[in-house]
Amino acid sequence: MKRLFSILIVLSTLSCSKDGVVRNPYLQEVGFRFDMNLNLPKYSQLTNIGSIVFVDNAGVGIRGIYVIQSGIDQYRAFEATCPNHVPNDCSTMTQNGLEVTCSCDDLVYNLFTGQLINPPEEGKRYYDMLEYRATRSGRIILVTN
Repeated sequence: MKRLFSILIVLSTLSCSKDGVVRNPYLQEVGFRFDMNLNLPKYSQLTNIGSIVFVDNAGVGIRGIYVIQSGIDQYRAFEATCPNHVPNDCSTMTQNGLEVTCSCDDLVYNLFTGQLINPPEEGKRYYDMLEYRATRSGRIILVTN
């Protein structure tokens, strides 16, 4: 019985995956909590699917966040800093419709998914947008990290 237990422990240790979460080396993940009241004019447009609001309040993300209603009562929030640069003068992304662009290198990201749309073919690793948790409770959208 003791031998069987030892074999099970060895097998379970060997079967553990070493694949962990790949952290973005350029962006520090900051902790914050931000409430968005949909009754306020600034955030009321988030009641429509595809609507986007940029929040640049101090302490919300690194350089602010983009929040989108991606489906019925589904929200996503993304960091406004380009995920492929250390924060600098050109790394705050600008919105153009449902996309944002990093002015450092003209990389374009989709705000529905946070994915890089136009990756260069250099063989370098490129990161998608850093996503924060966004949940709705009544008329409040809570964004946290």
